[in-house]
Amino acid sequence: MLHNPKITIITPSFNQGPYIEQTIDSVISQNYPNLEYIIMDGGSTDGSVGIIKKYAKHLTYWASEPDNGQSHAINKGLQHATGDIVNWLNSDDYYEPDTLPKIAELFRDENTNVVCGRSRIFTDDGSRDFFSDGTDVYPNNPAKTIGWARIDQPETFFRRETVGKMGLLNENLHYVMDKEWWMRYLLHFGLEGICQTDTVLVNFRLHGNSKTVSQKAGFDRETHGVFYSLADICGLAKEKQILARMGEAVQVLETRHYQQFDANLIRNAIHYYLLHKADEFYYTHQRAEAKYALQGIDELLLIQADRQLLQKLKQRMNLPVWMTELLRKLTH
Repeated sequence: MLHNPKITIITPSFNQGPYIEQTIDSVISQNYPNLEYIIMDGGSTDGSVGIIKKYAKHLTYWASEPDNGQSHAINKGLQHATGDIVNWLNSDDYYEPDTLPKIAELFRDENTNVVCGRSRIFTDDGSRDFFSDGTDVYPNNPAKTIGWARIDQPETFFRRETVGKMGLLNENLHYVMDKEWWMRYLLHFGLEGICQTDTVLVNFRLHGNSKTVSQKAGFDRETHGVFYSLADICGLAKEKQILARMGEAVQVLETRHYQQFDANLIRNAIHYYLLHKADEFYYTHQRAEAKYALQGIDELLLIQADRQLLQKLKQRMNLPVWMTELLRKLTH
């Protein structure tokens, strides 16, 4: 790869006037010599457009027009993208200095398809300030990496050739479009080509209007819809029935993206998703839901360490509530 490969950064935005200037400045102040910076504004009315215009000479392309949400805005940016490396940066986050040169250096290895870094997660009032572990990758276990899919999107950069195979974001999704995109990557390419670094690349802001903060139910609902849709597309009748009983059964995926993939891998990933949900239900005091999820899991589809988690959860479901509360306090 070139010493300074072209990096495309897309910023989707809508009425983020208090934050967007810091976002833009963090990109252009990298002084990266081969930057393609695209801003897709959804028709803001709060002064954002004036800020964008202030920096227009530094932008490869920008537009302010109504859209159908964040996924649509990012897709419009992706359709303009010509860089060797691609990612998007939301308009309330900002890069660390030298993020882009560091990314370019890591992509010099031609076997690298994805670079996953870390982020600083903070609130403006200082009530929370900590560092993420980065996108979750479970070595030698693609089923778990898909089933427990968690992507720290702002610090996960993709080679554009992989984006061409993954396709655009799913515009039916407004919360987990990055997670579903990551799952598509994993189904296409497996765990090969993923480079993880401890470098902190992004500052991720939590505030009252953040979807991450205010709309957890939306993330849960869409994630469940993704796994239900996978079971449906792959003809996994048992898994589809279990998922339909666990939550809202809505087809949210585009079939064309998934027909080519290994149905066995997807089945295994769904059982890992069930294990993840059972664990979550247990720790949020939803015992009936946890028991049902546990009953649907085929332990032979899990690796040994995760079978132990399955057995631990099953055992605790048979204990009185007061005892499970005590065990929870002792182990956390």
